[in-house]
Amino acid sequence: MPVEPLDRRIVAVKPIVVPAPGRGIELRVKVTAPLSGRDLPVIVFSHGNAWSLDGYEPLVDRWAAAGFVVVQPTHLDSRRNGIGWDDPRFGTVWRVRIADLHAVLDRLDHVLRRAGGLEDRVDRGRIAVVGHSWGAQTAGAVLGARVLDADGVPGEDFSHPAVAAGALIAATGTGDTLTPFAVEHLPFMRPDYSTMALPTLVVAGGKDRSRLSTRGPDWFTDAYHLGPSPKSLLAVAEGEHTLGGIAGEAVAETTDEDPVRVALVADAISGYLLDALGLDGSAWAALTAAGAAGGGEWSISAK
Repeated sequence: MPVEPLDRRIVAVKPIVVPAPGRGIELRVKVTAPLSGRDLPVIVFSHGNAWSLDGYEPLVDRWAAAGFVVVQPTHLDSRRNGIGWDDPRFGTVWRVRIADLHAVLDRLDHVLRRAGGLEDRVDRGRIAVVGHSWGAQTAGAVLGARVLDADGVPGEDFSHPAVAAGALIAATGTGDTLTPFAVEHLPFMRPDYSTMALPTLVVAGGKDRSRLSTRGPDWFTDAYHLGPSPKSLLAVAEGEHTLGGIAGEAVAETTDEDPVRVALVADAISGYLLDALGLDGSAWAALTAAGAAGGGEWSISAK
């Protein structure tokens, strides 16, 4: 089945440098936005491991066509920066990722001005954060989740007051079932979702099996089950880790290529956020009804 295009014209501007003292490598972002419209909501998007501001176009373009201004930073773990698992800087990258989102949020006017005068077209009271995979853990921290230390003690609060809602795609589950590889290289992958109080959509694939956990696909639903309400869950029965190829068409890591699935994920997130931000609940209501009446390919739960 072909994917129905969204006809609203969009524009992208890159790279924009965001001041981030002490980072070592420039923080660069891409901004994608509708060519027209005012009082536009904002999505700040955190990419998965090794990606960059040039990825996730199938998601970002549909969000912009749905009326969002989308800001995509390139994190330090991007392939283009050459910081791999064994780099001594890798152990702190998770903190720099969170700091990147804070830098974008704190300097949003700077970003919007350099994107072509968008500062007068954005509603600063309607800002969301979204992330995929490692980016979902990064976004989750900005939404209020904590990181547990080795003794199970929650770490610092990284939430940001400008953020009103979010969406987590293939988000890390709890850290009690990490594989030896993950324990060695990713000890910070121990999220505590009990403090993530903001409205959040969790997106999980029913065939997403991670080498980082001994659990199965249900690991990726922890953010929904363990986070306080209001939360919603989009469960995609045949979805694997890239949910059909959200990072790009035919990219090497896509194991379940399906443009229709990608469009579903994109449209579910934009519909959910338009509802959660108090703009328009019609798309989310229609999607929820379609999920209830569908054949089990995907479903929506809420609490």
